[in-house]
Amino acid sequence: MIMALLTPEDLENLEKQLEMSNETVKRVTGSDLKEICESLYGTELGSQTVGIIPITAGNGVISNFTSSLLYIVEYLGLKGFISEHPDVTGYYEAVSAGADIIMMADDHIFTAHNLRNEKIISNHVATGVIYAEIASKFKEANSKDILVIGLGRVGFAGACHLVNNGFNVYACDPNKEFLEKAVNELGIKTYCGDDRKKFSMVFEATPNADTITEGMIEERCLVSTPGIPCGLPPEIGKKYRVDLVMEPLVIGVASMLHSII
Repeated sequence: MIMALLTPEDLENLEKQLEMSNETVKRVTGSDLKEICESLYGTELGSQTVGIIPITAGNGVISNFTSSLLYIVEYLGLKGFISEHPDVTGYYEAVSAGADIIMMADDHIFTAHNLRNEKIISNHVATGVIYAEIASKFKEANSKDILVIGLGRVGFAGACHLVNNGFNVYACDPNKEFLEKAVNELGIKTYCGDDRKKFSMVFEATPNADTITEGMIEERCLVSTPGIPCGLPPEIGKKYRVDLVMEPLVIGVASMLHSII
């Protein structure tokens, strides 16, 4: 997810969105977000302090973004603060104040850097991995087949994670270069709607609406997506009783932090 795609409206009612997402994740996978992250990365969040730095490059500071990050950090049980100044001055301020982890984002990348162990992660990778992991844990799945829609940085990271964990990954992307790269490097299968194959697990990773069609999904399937806007048309979701996991920030941030501890 590129931070420029987020709007203040996306970050409203973050607590409510988090509660709804966590309830859905627990119901369809049997584990909540914390349990999935701990199992996925083999880490537990401790007493680390996170310094959050506003960045003014490009389109500038997104209203509510740093305050939303602080809320998430504290919700996850860590200590956090927002630097008084932005950019390089803010970085100096955060490091000087003893931050263990630095989080900051511009138009192109959102990153978390653990200053103690030197681990660093981008939101693209962490988000792709966690949403793919959630999709793959669907309790009612009837096979190891999973559909990935979108093979940009988020989708490719998720597809790679799924392949490495033994899933039969089918994928589609209108960008032929992205699709060819994934086929050649990961060995995934190209999804073709003409074969009428349907899936009970879908990981959608595009910035486009209505990418999921009736021909792709089985009834009572799970769609896991960080996409803004949502790729699942509401009428299709209702008709097929789809379980939808979609949330703009918290799930990806939880994955980022667990991955660098």
